Amino acid sequence: MNVLLAGGAGYIGSHTAVELLNAGHQVVIVDDYSNSSPEAVHRVEKITGKSINSYEADVKDKEKMRHIFSENHIDCVIHFAGLKAVGESVRLPLKYYRNNIDTTLTLLDCMEEAGVNQFVFSSSATVYGEENKPPYVETMHRGSCSNPYGWTKVMMEQILEDAAKANPKLSVILLRYFNPIGAHESGLIGEDPQG
Repeated sequence: MNVLLAGGAGYIGSHTAVELLNAGHQVVIVDDYSNSSPEAVHRVEKITGKSINSYEADVKDKEKMRHIFSENHIDCVIHFAGLKAVGESVRLPLKYYRNNIDTTLTLLDCMEEAGVNQFVFSSSATVYGEENKPPYVETMHRGSCSNPYGWTKVMMEQILEDAAKANPKLSVILLRYFNPIGAHESGLIGEDPQG
């Protein structure tokens, strides 16, 4: 399987790239490196001994994404691209809404044009809101968020659910993490935030 990792040079994306490559899949990484580094891609290649097609591009840029889809036979998209700082999202809500939602819409448009029907979305446990009490379970409804970052995740989940209902071929998986931490056992990749 050839998997496009949007935001694949980031913390979770780089670890996912290692696992996919070690499982025998091919990986295409698209990242603008606003909160990551090209060095992460080189380190993934070092860990796995495999090469990666990588592109420095903004996932919101539909023309660049169309080009990437046309150059690679993509079977599945895993969407990690997005701004993720809660405090910054409160100070710069429009930046978060524009960036995070536009990346999802661009990916969905390009997937539809290319006939790609498998989508995995990196969401967040923040979507459970304060109405739901731990322990959280997958069947709980989304709650109310306390910040724009969380609301972008809620909105993107809704967009993806609506897209899947409208297109029975589209398979969507939502991943709701809490606080992922740690580093790869090699010590070569781990959390490395910019700013």
